[in-house]
Amino acid sequence: MRKLTFTLALLLSMLCNAASNKNYVAYLFTYFTGNAPEQEQICYALSNDGWNYTPMNNGLPVIASDSIALTKCVRDPHILRGEDGWFYQVVTDMRSSLGWSSNRGMVLLRSRDLIHWQHHTIHFPERYKGTMFEHVTRVWAPQTIFDKEAGKYMVYFSILTDDGSCPYDRVYYAYANSDFSDLEGEPKVLFDVENASIDTDIVRDDDGLYHVFFKTEGQRQKGIKQFITPVLHDKSKWELQPGMCQDTNKAVEGSGVFRLFDGTWVLMYDCYTSGHYQFCKSTDLRTFKQVQDTQTTGAFTPRHGTVIAITKDELELLQSWDALMQANQELRTRSVPTFTLEQLDGRKALLDKTQQVLKGKASAKAYKAQAKIIQKFLK
Repeated sequence: MRKLTFTLALLLSMLCNAASNKNYVAYLFTYFTGNAPEQEQICYALSNDGWNYTPMNNGLPVIASDSIALTKCVRDPHILRGEDGWFYQVVTDMRSSLGWSSNRGMVLLRSRDLIHWQHHTIHFPERYKGTMFEHVTRVWAPQTIFDKEAGKYMVYFSILTDDGSCPYDRVYYAYANSDFSDLEGEPKVLFDVENASIDTDIVRDDDGLYHVFFKTEGQRQKGIKQFITPVLHDKSKWELQPGMCQDTNKAVEGSGVFRLFDGTWVLMYDCYTSGHYQFCKSTDLRTFKQVQDTQTTGAFTPRHGTVIAITKDELELLQSWDALMQANQELRTRSVPTFTLEQLDGRKALLDKTQQVLKGKASAKAYKAQAKIIQKFLK
């Protein structure tokens, strides 16, 4: 009877997972595009298959860094679908033109609709004055996972300090507070391989095991390694896996792991010296086989980003918003000689109305309607 009950429970769980997966129809890739200040911005791209992506907003930013970050630039966006109906993003608050040891914190963001984002900066020297974290010279590639044992969102990141307390990039973590506006308490060490480690990404498999991917920045052989553990905060249970995860001999960074609708896992990473992103597949999260390289050219030049699956309604909302953003861009940038004086007056009013629509409640219907008005005006 016990075996039958277990089998029925397992079957029910599989059916529920299958039904849940059917709700997802596309993938959203959030990333930045380069090392110039105008490229250190959050961008979006959409995909139907998880491998091939089309940039939104003509490849232009969807969130302006100067509106959210102390440095006016951000890098390494990580996006997470929360357990509570919110979407979460964390980004490195950094302007790389000031140097690779010039950032002092991160930005926490959350949203209900993937379009309007609440944001809060954490400046470590100020937030942690009087502690070792006052001396950070970089706080790199923050990411978030829901810690089921703690019942909280855990933010993890690598830090380096100039006072000797953290002489190489080491991975720390802290829990976010209830409204994702701050970190609770002082950060603690998540793991330490006694060499520089950056770009950590954590996922949990169907067996409840955590897979902790990271880049071995300080070792002679740089690349993506992983730990596997059933418990996040018991180091005795962490097992370092042999070999490297990337399926290339090129320099890589910024690993991102997500799951396709059919259950296949995808490991993607930035081949930052080779001009492409590489996508690999896996069925066990232990071995990875290259599927394709995505050239980073033209309007699509992703750097260190992450992917989530999205629903039909979310896709429709994003596509409608994208259509309005593109129409508005054309309205703003079309050369003046192509307009009559009457049209110029009408353009200002139309631009003002569009801003009201974009700042208002997210609505696919409203975005579509306003985009059509602009397109008719431009004919």
